[in-house]
Amino acid sequence: MRILLYNPDNGVTRNFMPHLWMFLLQAITPNRHEVLLLDGNVREMDETEIVKFIHRHQIDLVGIGSMTRMIAKAYRMADAIRSAGVRVVMGGPHVTELPDEALGRNGGVRHADAVALGEADETWLQILEDAESDRLQDIYEPVDTQGKETKPGLQSYPEIRWESLDLDQFNMVPGFLGPLLSRVHPGFGSFRVIPMETGRGCPYGCEFCTVTGFFGDSIRFRSNESVVEEILRLKKRAASDRGQIFLFLVDDNFAINVRRTKSLLRAIIAAEAVLPYIAQISMNLLRDEELVDLLALSGARCLYIGMESIDTENLADMNKSFNKPEEYSRVLQRLAMRNIIAITGFIFGMDYDSPGVAQRTLEHIQHWPPGLPIFSQLTPFPSTPLYRRLLGAGRLTRPQHWLDFAPHRMAHTPLMMSVDDAHAEILSAWSESYSPEANLRAIGLLAHKPVQLRLIHLIARLFFRGIYFPQMTRWAWGNLIFQNRKPIATLTKEVLRTWRPYRVNQRRKSGPVRAEISKG
Repeated sequence: MRILLYNPDNGVTRNFMPHLWMFLLQAITPNRHEVLLLDGNVREMDETEIVKFIHRHQIDLVGIGSMTRMIAKAYRMADAIRSAGVRVVMGGPHVTELPDEALGRNGGVRHADAVALGEADETWLQILEDAESDRLQDIYEPVDTQGKETKPGLQSYPEIRWESLDLDQFNMVPGFLGPLLSRVHPGFGSFRVIPMETGRGCPYGCEFCTVTGFFGDSIRFRSNESVVEEILRLKKRAASDRGQIFLFLVDDNFAINVRRTKSLLRAIIAAEAVLPYIAQISMNLLRDEELVDLLALSGARCLYIGMESIDTENLADMNKSFNKPEEYSRVLQRLAMRNIIAITGFIFGMDYDSPGVAQRTLEHIQHWPPGLPIFSQLTPFPSTPLYRRLLGAGRLTRPQHWLDFAPHRMAHTPLMMSVDDAHAEILSAWSESYSPEANLRAIGLLAHKPVQLRLIHLIARLFFRGIYFPQMTRWAWGNLIFQNRKPIATLTKEVLRTWRPYRVNQRRKSGPVRAEISKG
């Protein structure tokens, strides 16, 4: 069969990296099948375009993976594909919690021929076998002989063939800029953020989070050897492409077992398997100085930290009391000393939030080292404890909010402020944090840091602004660059001064080679 694995965008916002599930399923698919990958975040399509793509490539089966925020687009694309006579299998966190919705059993339209519940590592081969025999079942669920749900172990991990995969669609450098940047430095022609995991699961069970429900509360880890070998292959791929690869470690809590994490980081350092990476780590685990040292030495450039709130009442309400607001500044200083950029996540619209929460939060942020704050509204995802609590209290204003996706729009009524108040707080926080003045101030506060770090920080700020503000057109990006022309010009000049000696040295080295070639 010829199989398409498709990850939809949501038509509004985009991810900056591909999703790991596509590469994993491709890796475990038998060689007799051909697998194509298509990520809507980097190759946007509508229903008509994807049907044309499927016909052009003679696709026999389509696998669609989707989280809740993408599900409305996923359903539309699935409907178009099935109308064209091609079978669709859907998976991911959303359809795992609401399989009847995807299968049309709740009175709505049927969107999928089959649904894969939970992690599909151990059901994918059965799905393919049944598809070949034209006998797809409605639901595939990883269970043992007693019907109990099973989770795949990660000690025997699929080998993703990074060295041979076509990664062109995931290059974040626009085509017209590639040749220009390559002239500045040979390694700047491509930049890819590649997903990778070292473990699955999280025991914390935060009220708003879907992770524990999907991956479970028991932690499973890959072997150190498996992780190191994969990083080395990616490092070799980056060198052969003369480009940059930035890893995103998608573990929901990378340091949940500190002893194991330290062991892995030491193995990465010892094998010189160091690539720059982003990871997600809970605030409480970053109290460990040795852990932070090892993170820095192993390539950590950014860490996502779910702070959620500066108010202890909110944290307790969300079952996240292990976050201590009085520690935030100290932990962030610890990261900044090692040139690690903190991506700090905040949620507005919690039950103890009131008007002015944005300003109160920003006053704290202004006393911290420059970072990349993210602000979102509290979202009740289906089947989470939060969703059940709000539904039981009659506070959901949009019980099926995912079918009418609208980013930064509340789906319930907060207790201490209105929905409009919550929206205004989020807008205020984003506007003040990512204005041209805020960007200039942040880069100024980093004046003592290496120019490479400041450049990464500025580029990240421009991209992160797009999480909230629409900037998906060339005009929007042109306007954004113009507004931030001062720090861009300053850093560009400094980068060119830094690299000029390098280029002169390269010319000197290549001179004798060219002379020998001309003699021959």
